[in-house]
Amino acid sequence: MGPLDGLKVLEVGGIGPAPFCGMYLADLGADVVRVDRPGGGVTAVDPRFDLLQRGKRAVAVDLKDPDGVALLLGLVDRADVLIEGFRPGVAERLGFGPDVCLHRRPQLVYGRITGWGQDGPRARTAGHDLTYVAVTGALHAIGRAGGPPQIPLNLLGDFAGGAMYLVSGLLAALWRVRGGGPGQVVDAAIVDGAAHLMAMQWGMHAGGTWLDERGVNLLDGGAPFYDVYATADGRHVAVAALEPQFFAELLARLDLPADTPQYDRAAWPELRELLARRFAAQPQAHWAQLFADTDGCVAPVLSMAQAPTDPQLAARGTYLVRDGVVQPAPAPRFSGTPAEPGRPPALPGEHTAQVLADWCG
Repeated sequence: MGPLDGLKVLEVGGIGPAPFCGMYLADLGADVVRVDRPGGGVTAVDPRFDLLQRGKRAVAVDLKDPDGVALLLGLVDRADVLIEGFRPGVAERLGFGPDVCLHRRPQLVYGRITGWGQDGPRARTAGHDLTYVAVTGALHAIGRAGGPPQIPLNLLGDFAGGAMYLVSGLLAALWRVRGGGPGQVVDAAIVDGAAHLMAMQWGMHAGGTWLDERGVNLLDGGAPFYDVYATADGRHVAVAALEPQFFAELLARLDLPADTPQYDRAAWPELRELLARRFAAQPQAHWAQLFADTDGCVAPVLSMAQAPTDPQLAARGTYLVRDGVVQPAPAPRFSGTPAEPGRPPALPGEHTAQVLADWCG
């Protein structure tokens, strides 16, 4: 019974950001119904392990059939939110665009998630996370000096710049509805969200403290006290001693001179070489123990297999095991309405009869 208990959400197909948005809302207690094409769609994993579908129920609807669209619109009549991730114009062509849905259900919040947005010269062209992040300046900024841009998985575009902006937009629009306002369309474009995430860097660039090149700035590996270093066993540690007091703790723990300059860029190559030699002298576990419970801002770089065993994450239950599958727990935490992952990922169309009885019966 999470904080969104009672909220009815329709998620119409899609991959990547739309399912992540639906999962997030389901984690927080919403009744999320995924609308699949008969037989299901394309997935990157066996549906039983598709964690983006956890907590949802699934109905099978043929949206190319007028009867299928009529069934969907019957669900829209009882929904608070609809999410769709089609290219611009597709939902309209199929018969459940925003005009149709908001006419039937004026308080509906209609969420649209695309890469390019609903308008502009590229709006109707194909793309994926990497395509969208590439044009925002964000991909250009990630990587080593002199090297190519590095791919940040699909975390920056699909999920941070896309799904989470759709979530916040939906909740903002629902707040307006709750205050007596009408429903509306939320146009979440990955390019908009990824650009918005770079607000701090744009401000630093305007102020002259961020250069428009990779690996030479404070937060991109340019500073030796904010970087990743190899250890003796071929693993790595992350160092993030930005503030002077934390840098002083780093120096003390590494038995380095206390007067080592921190923000003198001319001294950075020598400092980087010094830190690299120090960390390469001992295995990762040594450094993890040495810096545990200190303000030195050094942490081991853990693999996916190792992360759930980290003492801090284990204490908080950041990861959990459901139906034999290790997975991230819902976030954030709520004191009065704890969020819990719901039912395991549904098979396509698994709950068609149940949902029709619950919502329309």
